[in-house]
Amino acid sequence: MNRFSGLNLLGPYLRPYRGRVALALLSLLVAAGTVLAFGACLRALIDRGFAQGRPDVLNYALASLLAVALVLAIASGARFYLVSWLGERVVGDLRRDLFAHVIRLGPAWFEIKRSGDVMSRISADAQLIEQVIGSSASVALRNTLMCIGGVAMLVITNPKLALLVLAVVPLVVAPIILFGRKVRALSREAQARMADMVSEGGETLDAVRTVQAFAQEDRAARRFGEATERTFAAACKRIARRAVMTTLVIFIVFAAVGFLLWMGGHDVISGRISAGDLSAFVFYAVLVASSGGAISETIGDLQRAAGAAERLAELGAEPAVIVEAASPKLLPKPLQGSVRFEAVSFRYPTRPDSLALDRFDLGVTPGETVAIVGPSGAGKTTVFNLLLRFYDPEAGTIRVDGVDIRDLRFADLRRALAIVPQEPVLFTTSVADNIRYGRPDASDADVRAAAEAASALGFIETLPQGFDTHLGARGVRLSGGQRQRIAIARALLCDPAILLLDEATSALDAESELAVQQALDRLMHKRTTLVIAHRLATVQKADRIVVVDHGRVVDVGRHADLVRRDGLYARLAELQFNLSAAAS
Repeated sequence: MNRFSGLNLLGPYLRPYRGRVALALLSLLVAAGTVLAFGACLRALIDRGFAQGRPDVLNYALASLLAVALVLAIASGARFYLVSWLGERVVGDLRRDLFAHVIRLGPAWFEIKRSGDVMSRISADAQLIEQVIGSSASVALRNTLMCIGGVAMLVITNPKLALLVLAVVPLVVAPIILFGRKVRALSREAQARMADMVSEGGETLDAVRTVQAFAQEDRAARRFGEATERTFAAACKRIARRAVMTTLVIFIVFAAVGFLLWMGGHDVISGRISAGDLSAFVFYAVLVASSGGAISETIGDLQRAAGAAERLAELGAEPAVIVEAASPKLLPKPLQGSVRFEAVSFRYPTRPDSLALDRFDLGVTPGETVAIVGPSGAGKTTVFNLLLRFYDPEAGTIRVDGVDIRDLRFADLRRALAIVPQEPVLFTTSVADNIRYGRPDASDADVRAAAEAASALGFIETLPQGFDTHLGARGVRLSGGQRQRIAIARALLCDPAILLLDEATSALDAESELAVQQALDRLMHKRTTLVIAHRLATVQKADRIVVVDHGRVVDVGRHADLVRRDGLYARLAELQFNLSAAAS
């Protein structure tokens, strides 16, 4: 496989800016041409200025050199701006597309991938691409042009010496080929270790309170230090190989220049060539040598970037596990909010040996509140995950208002639903932006009304900037009950037909629970509601209670009926009553 084939990823991203690419190439050609013109100016300066003692020729040569220098400066500045702009623009587009792709891959993919590794690819690997477009590629191309142009001028100036230069070329190319493949493999390894380090650090910082609560700061620092050392070791291997390659190339090139100077000096002494010809030849030889050295340097950068581009291409090629229907159907208007699970079986990708749901059947009528209860691991959360279509069942069908959810667009399905999780997720932005997260176009008045209905307006108005107060990472500045009410306001603002509640009051104190429960009562009014219930207070308000065990519905009924049957629900209720009595 071509050592730089990974860089093919950049073609579609450069195409929209081909006008700027053409201008950058033109600037590069002009800059390379003006450098080559210096040799001709040098020959004239020595042969007709110094040797003939003519001041007018000296003046002309100086004027020519200044003109060439001005053109070179302008062309080099234009090239630098254009390729730097292209580097930033292309990498920005690449990062945007990759993130947009990854965010649609679904929870199943993230069960086996570390988010830190993903972000390392999008940030650090993409930065290498920016370096290639904004620097290395143009440097390599410019030096390649100057190398080719220099060889051509060498042939024109002195064919015999030029043949000796060309004989050296295989000696320069050989180490680049021999070491290049290994450098590229080591570059991929170094980037992988970098991703591991970022993942380790990100995971620790996300859980910094837990780390500190268990006094594990030293252990966390040691683990990150070990990841850093592994990254350093991988980088050192790559650097060592690249250093050996660069050393060989530069020694061969400049040794050849010295040999040419020795031979050319003999030709000047014997009168076969002029001093101006030798000076021009040496200039071109040094140009070819320095260009060859620079090419060997940039080839290492290009190979490293090719490895990064392959990692980015792998990320971009990750297939979505859950895909939308090619010809999606529409939900009926207005939405009624009926839900039906028909013989649904499902197992998580990371636990293929055990069924999370086993021929699960459940029908919920519009406006009905159904509580789902059962022991830990019974499949309660899986019901929500499948209804939101984070996963697809391996058998059976899930319908909303009679339509198979696999036939719906993701946006249409999820706009019909709203979830209030047990641990609400808030973003590092303002209160208002967190509430309108599911409906970004909502007015300030709508946001305020939702906050009031969620019993959140009182505490929001006491915050330093009210609705404009930034909440910090994960809403760390709010209490658990306050975060929960923000999440309820968010769900209220979406005005869903179907509400999913993962027992939103189970971890709250009595005062917060009362405020949240009042908000939930308003949210559940006239809406189809599925509740994963942990507390009997919630269960007793439900129209029906569905008891789930080992992924199956084992009983359905009202609280009193289920207690009388003395089944699983009765045992769960007795356990909770006993715990409550013990606590009292």
